[in-house]
Amino acid sequence: MGSRMTETTTRTAPDSGTEVTLPVQTDLLRLATAGSVDDGKSTLVGRLLHDTKSVLADQLDAVHRASADRGLATPDLSLLVDGLRAEREQGITIDVAYRYFATPKRSFVLADTPGHVQYTRNTVTGASTAQLAVLLVDARNGVVEQTRRHAAVLALLGVPQLVLAVNKIDMVDFDEAVFTRIATEFAEHARALGYQDDAVVTIPVSALLGDNVVEHSANTPWYEGPSLLEHLERVPVAPDPHDAPFRLPVQYVIRPRTAEHPDYRGYAGQVAAGVVAEGDEVVVLPAGVRTRVSKVDTPNGPKPRAAAGHSITLLLADDVDISRGDLIAAADTAPELTDELDATVCWLAEKPLKPGAKVLVKHGTRTAQAIVTELSARFDEQRLSSVDAPDSLQLNEIGRVQLRTSEPLPVDTYAASRRTGSFLVIDPADGTTLAAGLIGVPLAPFAAR
Repeated sequence: MGSRMTETTTRTAPDSGTEVTLPVQTDLLRLATAGSVDDGKSTLVGRLLHDTKSVLADQLDAVHRASADRGLATPDLSLLVDGLRAEREQGITIDVAYRYFATPKRSFVLADTPGHVQYTRNTVTGASTAQLAVLLVDARNGVVEQTRRHAAVLALLGVPQLVLAVNKIDMVDFDEAVFTRIATEFAEHARALGYQDDAVVTIPVSALLGDNVVEHSANTPWYEGPSLLEHLERVPVAPDPHDAPFRLPVQYVIRPRTAEHPDYRGYAGQVAAGVVAEGDEVVVLPAGVRTRVSKVDTPNGPKPRAAAGHSITLLLADDVDISRGDLIAAADTAPELTDELDATVCWLAEKPLKPGAKVLVKHGTRTAQAIVTELSARFDEQRLSSVDAPDSLQLNEIGRVQLRTSEPLPVDTYAASRRTGSFLVIDPADGTTLAAGLIGVPLAPFAAR
């Protein structure tokens, strides 16, 4: 496994005025794969794992045996990631498979997502925390409908970096003209979705044979760019935004009431954004009560501060009525409290969404009843246009909606904070997830309206 390479950054804690030194993890890249069925995502991931020597001997032996049982002359590397029995039997990916591997330069957390249209919801899950997405296309087919749909989802979720892997380049005799045509078409599509040219890299690969996956291929002398792994090792990774306003959705109130801790009252959760330090002034929402942080507890004991991604328990200077679902935020940069949400949603349910629908909105750790008051627009990811006031949103469609909640929620825009700018839409009848919602208009074609 790769060694850790940690830099530090210094920021001034709000209110207290003290300088805080925090680690910036520059060695970890969270990435996701996407693409149409049979474009070779699982094989590409398997090739990365195999060629970076991130596979245990017994796992590789199992793949060799399974491949031989299928009558294959060479090992099917896709079996390294297609872990579910149903996936192995069907030769497809139907769930998000998370894999961890490393090189001496960087560690990786990879989400291999399904290609079938009906599993687009899994792509949303896998890409929701990704810093980069590898979008595969079959060189024989080029950019297809599902390619454009996945690109729109990635743009909607704000994935900052894209790699278009033109896979099975060997099946078109390593033809440069084919590669150039696909790269040009996709670049235009990505640009229309809001991506800058330097955020999109196109690489010709053969996942089956290994061309340009880890090592440069002699079969593509016309390609002068990096191999896929080289790009993944080099691409700049933006650190967690420690300078963002502090946000802590309260998950649990801890009151031991033991002889050792008779008066302990802590508020536990994971820091969604920003940094918190002892002495910081905070506000508890929706109540609006202000107080100060007296202690930051962690699983490893008290710490002077904590940053985004850390699981902590806050102790406050004043006795404040706080429960699960409340939000503790930086006092001077508190989010807006509103019961009217203007949002972009990716509809993930079989039954369509229509105006007047009664739903549940899960924002952070709080769940509130809501009603869909308006469908403002539906985005056509194939034509990169929008349709005003649609009658409904169907499965996998992206739309701009207005919702009214039963109580005010402390929300940021998704552009300002992924965690506190997003929510889930839930069916109140059976608790199934209906949509992923992002507050504001993060998709470029909507923002241009």
